[in-house]
Amino acid sequence: MMAADRTDDDCEQLLARVARGERAALGELFAAEAGRLIAIARRIVRRREVAEEIVQDAFVAVWRSAGRFDPARGPGRAWLTTIVRNRALNAVRDGARLDFADEEQLALFSDRRGDAHAAYEALAEGDALRRCLSTLEPRRRESILLAYVLGCTHGEIAARLDAPVGTVKAWIRRGVIALQECLS
Repeated sequence: MMAADRTDDDCEQLLARVARGERAALGELFAAEAGRLIAIARRIVRRREVAEEIVQDAFVAVWRSAGRFDPARGPGRAWLTTIVRNRALNAVRDGARLDFADEEQLALFSDRRGDAHAAYEALAEGDALRRCLSTLEPRRRESILLAYVLGCTHGEIAARLDAPVGTVKAWIRRGVIALQECLS
């Protein structure tokens, strides 16, 4: 118990020095706490490289906001843990629909992209779905084909089309609405 108390005291002293703008104190704090914080983040995000990035971002936030730390509200280590935990949970929420793929999976996906176009081309010229799909902007049409023909995730489509995930989601949502209106 005494060792844990000593660590909390050390952490709070380092946070006070960081609040005064001492870069060396931030380095000492990182050296003392980063391993523990990476382990916490890794348990949440399940990927070491993502956990390391989260902890790095958390320490940037600590550098900017160390003056707001109030030891009367709790120990410094708990404050650091809360920052990392919240960032890790946000990363999980933000990336919940993103699937990470290795190079082999990406190569397979690249080969399958032609399958989506082939499905579109296989539609008869007079088919209402083909007519409605042809009215869509090409990237919006491709997003819909990749999502509904191949079953790709928003993250996979975003990577393939080199577009932000939010943009891909908007293309698909607006494209589907346009298709519904065209087909009705």
